[in-house]
Amino acid sequence: MSRTVKRAFRYRFYPTSEQAGELARTFGCVRLVYNMALAARTQAWTRRRERVTYHATSAMLTGWKKTDEFAFLTDVSCVPLQQALRHLQTAFANFWAKRARYPTFKSRKKSRRSAEYTASAFRWRDGRLTLAKMSEPLDIVWSRPLPEGVAPSTVTVSQDAAGRWFVSLLCDDRIEPAPASTAVVGVDAGLDSLFTLSTGEKIPNPRHERRDRAALARAQRNLARKTRGSANRAKARLVVARVHARIADRRHDHLHKLTTRLVRDTQTIVIEDLTVRNMMANHSLARAISDAGWRQFRTMLGYKADWFGRDLVVVDRWFPSTRLCSACGALADRMPLQVRSWTCRCGQAHDRDVNAARNILAEGLSVTACGGGVRPHRESSSRTGRSSVKQETPRVTKGIPVR
Repeated sequence: MSRTVKRAFRYRFYPTSEQAGELARTFGCVRLVYNMALAARTQAWTRRRERVTYHATSAMLTGWKKTDEFAFLTDVSCVPLQQALRHLQTAFANFWAKRARYPTFKSRKKSRRSAEYTASAFRWRDGRLTLAKMSEPLDIVWSRPLPEGVAPSTVTVSQDAAGRWFVSLLCDDRIEPAPASTAVVGVDAGLDSLFTLSTGEKIPNPRHERRDRAALARAQRNLARKTRGSANRAKARLVVARVHARIADRRHDHLHKLTTRLVRDTQTIVIEDLTVRNMMANHSLARAISDAGWRQFRTMLGYKADWFGRDLVVVDRWFPSTRLCSACGALADRMPLQVRSWTCRCGQAHDRDVNAARNILAEGLSVTACGGGVRPHRESSSRTGRSSVKQETPRVTKGIPVR
C-alpha cells in the first residue's frame, strides 16, 4: 500500500540582481531577529528564571518593527522572520528535552544563509514560483519534476558558501512500497573498503576528498596569503568553498545511489551503531572518517527504509563484530587494524571486514527474533564500570588471529 510522506525537492536557481538583493536582505533580517530573540530569552532566564515563549518573542518582533532602529525589518516579508522565531522555539524545546545543546547565535560568516516561506508568502502557479516582495518568478533549473498534481506547502531558499542558490520545495508525495523481498544483509563500515556486505561484496571507498586534496591545498594557501577584509580574500575564500562543494556533492551523490540500491534490493539491513564523533578524536583517521560520510549514510538509510517499508536494525556499538569468529563463535583477544585476515583455531579463515559484516547480520537477526543478543557479553565499562572486554561462554575456544 502506498503512503503519503513529506518530501523536500531541492533545485538550483539563478536569481536576478534585484532578487539576490532582496534575498540577501531577508537573510540578514532573519539572522538578526533570531539573535535578538535568543538574547532576550537568555537574559530572561539568567536574570529572572523566566521561560519566554514563541508568542512572547512574536510580540517583541512587532515592537522592534515600530522602532526607528529596526524599522528596516518591515522592508522584507514578515513570514521568514516569524519562521525564524519558530525555529528558535524548536531549538529550545530540544534543549529542555536534553536532545540538543543550548542554542547559539547565528554568525554572519559561518551560519547557513536561508529563509523559510510558508504558503502565505509565495505564489505557485503553472509550475512557476514567485516569492513575497518579488515581482518575477524564480529562474529554477528543474533537474527533476515535482510529483504530479502537488503544490509545495513550504519553500526554503538558501545560499551555500560557494555562492550557489538553492530552493527546497516541501511537498506531499506518495511513495510506492518496494517489491517484496526476503533478502537480508549486514553492513560493516570501513576505510579501505567504504562498506563491506555480509554477501562478501566490498564497496570501494571513492575517497572524494583525496581526489581534490591538491586543488584544495592550493586554494587554501592562496587564501592564507590574502589580506583580511580585502576583496581578493573574498574571491579566494569563494574558490576554497567551491572545491569543498564539489567534494561534498560527489559524496552526497554516491551515498544516495548506494543507500537507494540497498533499500530497494533488501528487506532487512543491519548496521553498527558507530559513534563517529568519538572516532573523529583519532587525528590519524579523522580526515578519512569525515570523508567516508558514515553519518550521512545512516541518515539516508533510515528515512529511505521508512519510506519503502524496509527494516533497519542497528547493532550495539560494543558488539565485538571484528574479533568474533562467524563460524564457531570464538572471540579473539585482540585484532589490530593492520590485521586484514586471520584464521581461527577452528580452522576457519576470515577476511576481517566480511567476517564483521556476517557477525553484524547474525546479531541483528537475533535481536529482531529474540529481542536481544544471543551471545552473552559484558556491557561497556563506560556504562557499567566493568571491563569492556566481551565475555563468552566457557565452552568456546578463543580464536587467535593469524596474519
